[in-house]
Amino acid sequence: MNFTHEREFTYTRSYRGPIRCVILDWAGTTMDFGCMAPAVVFMQVFEKAGVPISIEEARIPMGAHKKVHIGLICEPTQDDVDRMFEDFVPMQEACLSEYSQLIPGTLEVINECRERNYKIGSTSGYLPGMLAINQADAAKQGYVPDATFGAGDVPRGRPYPHMVLRNMVELDISPVQSVVKVDDTLTGIEEGLNAGCWAIGLAISGNEVGVQLDEWTAFPDEVKQRHRDRIYPSMYQRGAHYVVDSIADLLPCLDDIEARMRRGEKP
Repeated sequence: MNFTHEREFTYTRSYRGPIRCVILDWAGTTMDFGCMAPAVVFMQVFEKAGVPISIEEARIPMGAHKKVHIGLICEPTQDDVDRMFEDFVPMQEACLSEYSQLIPGTLEVINECRERNYKIGSTSGYLPGMLAINQADAAKQGYVPDATFGAGDVPRGRPYPHMVLRNMVELDISPVQSVVKVDDTLTGIEEGLNAGCWAIGLAISGNEVGVQLDEWTAFPDEVKQRHRDRIYPSMYQRGAHYVVDSIADLLPCLDDIEARMRRGEKP
């Protein structure tokens, strides 16, 4: 038997270089602890339409394109969605700056990433006008990512990978295995996985707990742990490679990803 016949063997290659890009979500990841701005406005929009919803119901599809989000909350007609979306856009833009404070640890982590020569990309379910407000507020606080794409910039928003891939093209990043996606929503985790990159879930700072920083800080330790016990498994089940509380806890995950890639591991 000829064991050297080429059809009897397969050949693989593995990327063993460093992380080249970290792509971050906005609300609930780098600013707006608790991801409050969109949740509050969705409640107001549905109340105006005569269909009041709870803040928990408003949060269920979080991370999706905001027009898609409206349709996922209930089963309205397309005319209903269009009318409610027309209300949503100006209401959302009007309140964004109220919730634009950077999440603790953001600047420190970004600065360390830049020391490591990582590019910083960003994605959001927000539309361009909304993102412009976030970007301006973030810049005043010292955070300016290298690229930003929102749901209005691509054919399909989350969980499709288009925003991640547009960041990679804009920043000239390759291969996809060198990219890490960080998000506080389940659809944002899927966005990274569908692009083929590493995905890190933020369990506490964003949509899944949905409270502002002072309220979270005031929780007893046992309440905080109950939230972790509920959210960490759901993010791992959705496919996250790592789950941590907030962006402040990100660097050890990045260290571990680099160690795994040096061993030839892939996302």
